Amino acid sequence: MPEPLINLLSLDEPQMGALVRSLGWPSYRARQILRWLYRHRVRDIEKMTDLSLHDRTTLAAIATVQRSSCRTVLSSQDGTRKLLLTLADGMAVESVLIPDEDRLTLCVSTQVGCLLDCTFCLTGTLGLRRSLKTHEIIDQVLTAYEHVEKADQQITNLVFMGMGEPLANYEALEAAIMIITNKSWGLGWSPRRLVVSTAGLASRLEKVAALGVNIAISLNATTEAQRQLLMPAASRIASLQSLLMTCRHVSTLARRRVTFEYVLLAGINDQPADAQRLIALLQHLPCKVNLIPFNEFPGSRFRRPPDTDVLRFQTLLRQGGLDVFVRKSRGQDVLSACGQLGNLSTAVATTPLVLTASESRC
Repeated sequence: MPEPLINLLSLDEPQMGALVRSLGWPSYRARQILRWLYRHRVRDIEKMTDLSLHDRTTLAAIATVQRSSCRTVLSSQDGTRKLLLTLADGMAVESVLIPDEDRLTLCVSTQVGCLLDCTFCLTGTLGLRRSLKTHEIIDQVLTAYEHVEKADQQITNLVFMGMGEPLANYEALEAAIMIITNKSWGLGWSPRRLVVSTAGLASRLEKVAALGVNIAISLNATTEAQRQLLMPAASRIASLQSLLMTCRHVSTLARRRVTFEYVLLAGINDQPADAQRLIALLQHLPCKVNLIPFNEFPGSRFRRPPDTDVLRFQTLLRQGGLDVFVRKSRGQDVLSACGQLGNLSTAVATTPLVLTASESRC
């Protein structure tokens, strides 16, 4: 059997250097190839025109540029676009482009399904199929670039808030961030324009803070019992108190605010007593709070609170001294809002679902 072709996108800089040396080429060829992959986003070795024809033929005999295929783009009435990508093994993953005035944010997935079982999240019902490899995370960004360039647009922000728990796939996440922020041959992003969201894997928060990116914590509860009910797996990994203690340490270490995301569930965690407990928990912690009225999906037992309850909750938090915002509604008609990514993509592609008004985390 012939040896399988090497996927160049799966190689980091040292591995690319080793490949170049094995071919007897000068070391600078490694960065040339990496620039073609990430700066120019080529899908074909033949297009690497600063390599000689002989070198391109040699490289193509042992390697390829294997990208996912974007089989469907679902467009929302509000301009949000959900990209459905098919991976090499046939599994699918979703990313979302969210427009907001002068910003265009890409919401990136890190797993097929999710390790965690947050009860208000459609993705969590899938279970974990597998974690994405570094190049599969990056490929979502490269594919989105190609998509928006057709419309003469530019992505301004990246958020790792799609399918999966980013910190449960930390090594691949870190490697992807290093490529995205690499100024020499990578995508050249500032870490300040990246947000990593977690359901609360406290032990890895310090590591991700060291990357210079922004951190968002999915909190959603003000008591241990409530957190165990809403986020069973996350609560077993880190208690509410240990999570908040780590957040205080990380905020001091990184010298920046932590963002807390709080999904409002009607009659569950949206009462005045919940607001008062949240104020007490976050006192003296440099932070801001994003309130996310629940994005409904078929089969869920939860409901979105009335707007009056959302505004009451926001007012109470502001009166308690917290910096708090309510997220705008984005993409709910194509199931691309917070907690809606997952196994209904095929159904939506054929029969779009119109849901109640809701706000988006992504």
